[in-house]
Amino acid sequence: MSEEARPSDSGPEPAPVVPARTNEGWQPGDPTPRAFVERVIRVDQAGEFGAVRIYEGQLAALRWRGQGNSPAARKIEHMLAQEVEHRRAFDALLADRRVRPTALSPVWSVAGFALGAATALLGDAAAMACTVAVEEAIDEHYASQRDRLGDDEAPLRDTVERFRQEEVAHRDEALANGAEEAPAYDLLTAAIKGGSRLAIWLSTRV
Repeated sequence: MSEEARPSDSGPEPAPVVPARTNEGWQPGDPTPRAFVERVIRVDQAGEFGAVRIYEGQLAALRWRGQGNSPAARKIEHMLAQEVEHRRAFDALLADRRVRPTALSPVWSVAGFALGAATALLGDAAAMACTVAVEEAIDEHYASQRDRLGDDEAPLRDTVERFRQEEVAHRDEALANGAEEAPAYDLLTAAIKGGSRLAIWLSTRV
């Protein structure tokens, strides 16, 4: 197991220091606390939408392979159900906070489905490797947001942390189900993780 993909075995993560105010200590040129919260909601809705499309693409490919009822398909269906819940939560936040969604949603719809289908066509291990890469990128992203959301945004912070833990569980399940057996695992996951980080950066701003 690569060091990058290996779940931490050093015990529970230390509790983060919770700021009293969101984006505390922001400087000129940084997003204001309000703008930061809007970015959080916009990018997280886009990310969960993309995750839904990835799993939908994987399931479509598995059905095409005649494996729509396989153990891998059942695991992906469970992950998909949680991602749909996450997306709906951020859809509601977009509406409640009157936040503009990313203009890149049509791109992420096509790209996410294509990524999911392509990895599933490579085999179950490649599909699981895709999950590892995407969920590790999301774990980093959500942890960074959690640490900058203050007590004034406690419900949003709690939502982000709950979803982060579920994404980590997806990663761990994928590792336990043969992700590292995928061909060129390190190259595949590095490429997908890099693309995920780029999509996060773009969705925050566009």
